[in-house]
Amino acid sequence: MSETLESAVFKPVQELAVDCNTPPERYIYTCSNEAIDVNPPVLDIPVIDLNSLQSSSPSADRELEKLRVSVTSCGCFQLIGHGMTSSFLDQVYSIGRDFFALPLQEKLKCFKTAENPQGYGNDSEHSEVLEWTDRLYLVTSPEDQIKFQAWPQSPAIFRELLQEYTEKIKLLNEVVLKVLSRSLNLKASCLLDQYGENAYMIARFNYYPACPRPDLTLGVKPHADATAITFLLQDKQVEGLQVLKDDQWFSVPTVPDALLVNIGDQVEIMSNGIYKSPVHRVVTNSERERMTVAMFCSPNSTRYIEPAEELISKTRPRLYKKVKNYFDVCFESYQQGKLPIEVAKEGCDEH
Repeated sequence: MSETLESAVFKPVQELAVDCNTPPERYIYTCSNEAIDVNPPVLDIPVIDLNSLQSSSPSADRELEKLRVSVTSCGCFQLIGHGMTSSFLDQVYSIGRDFFALPLQEKLKCFKTAENPQGYGNDSEHSEVLEWTDRLYLVTSPEDQIKFQAWPQSPAIFRELLQEYTEKIKLLNEVVLKVLSRSLNLKASCLLDQYGENAYMIARFNYYPACPRPDLTLGVKPHADATAITFLLQDKQVEGLQVLKDDQWFSVPTVPDALLVNIGDQVEIMSNGIYKSPVHRVVTNSERERMTVAMFCSPNSTRYIEPAEELISKTRPRLYKKVKNYFDVCFESYQQGKLPIEVAKEGCDEH
């Protein structure tokens, strides 16, 4: 691929961090006068065993209640018993790590452009305050949205492994949606019926280089996911994810072989606000790099989503309007300086 104008002026954070003593001004997070707390209290996020949830033993009800409490209180949980082996998850993690270890010219073969936002890059062309991260961003489903030209050729197993991981997460997403329905005392297929087929899935490999001033810079700024469900494969060695709960930031621990399951805005809408999409951010580390793999799962853009009728009553009126293509709602909200979930509430007849 010939070098484009965009790639010619692109500056990876990974390269910037090599001889950096202080982050450049554009990376200084100035939304708060207080230094970023990189070591807040650790959030006690329940570990949910999917095998127990699907069993016919009395432990299934206890596990379901634990899930309900977790999602109600903090919008996320640690999932084990998901059917993926430790060695397979290590392989998925390794293809991301190996990609970011490639020479820059090799990574630029996957460089994203204005015409094709999939591929390798960062947010330098979009934001006034930049995030201390480089990313590889790839649509993995539906098939007609995949841009294989943006997928790395190295490591050689990248494409095969990411497609296998996509299929496993797709099945797991369906199971989680059914379990969430049950936890709301709905029929198991309720949320999944709204979700529909031909799910939209995005894999994002996030690379956070060591940062000289973690108290000034964020790897990812505070936000809530626009997805239905997000599955995060964390770095086993370095933590950095923080969740906002009761107006306080908490650190999210890493649990060996667990996937962190995060509720997105679209499940908040379907649950009529019973389950909240948590605001979260990523802090940096002064000594060590960090890499994670996020898989974002959302309904196809043609699907309408809305609060389940069974969750609407006189005591709990409809909180959200019927929407489709929620990513357009997100764009509209950013233009208005609002949270996307607040835009989804506007014009709600019963709100």
